[in-house]
Amino acid sequence: MIKLYGSTTSPYVRRLRIFFANVEHEFIDMQIFEAEDRAFLIKHNPTLKIPMIEDDGQVIFDSRVVFRYLSDKLNYPALTWEQENQLTIIDAANDSFVQMFLIKRSSIDTGEDKMYFSLQRERLETTLAELARLVQEGEFDHWNYPAICLYCLLDWVVFRELHDLSAFPDLLEFHDCHKNHIEVTATDPRA
Repeated sequence: MIKLYGSTTSPYVRRLRIFFANVEHEFIDMQIFEAEDRAFLIKHNPTLKIPMIEDDGQVIFDSRVVFRYLSDKLNYPALTWEQENQLTIIDAANDSFVQMFLIKRSSIDTGEDKMYFSLQRERLETTLAELARLVQEGEFDHWNYPAICLYCLLDWVVFRELHDLSAFPDLLEFHDCHKNHIEVTATDPRA
């Protein structure tokens, strides 16, 4: 059986948990900053990041690689190049939000006029604007892996209160439209 290692609050883990809704698997909820789980992660994953899966002795790192591995294994259709680009935009926003979140939790003021913070804020504005445009054009009308990833990003931003999304009503409408999927409510980090 496939083992998915992750945490209930990670947007990268959640996207796989939603994608796995119809795939038999075991979810191992890790506390990656606690000693025992950190030691396990150090031993099995040199990136020290979640998610990761174990399947028949094979360990796969990173949500996009896990998705590709499972898509191949389950004979799901490959993503189009447009969808791959959509995931790259989603992941760029997600990465910037995660970096800013971790820095803020380290008691560093991310509002300072420093190049790193300015670059992250610029990336967030451009990626969110592009994602809003894509939503408006119907690119995320089907509940598929890119749409799941977008939902997980937006819900994590709302959950962690990381950004005021009111300037992006299309993103808020998309988020609201998908919040009641059974696999979304079953993986809600607030529960």
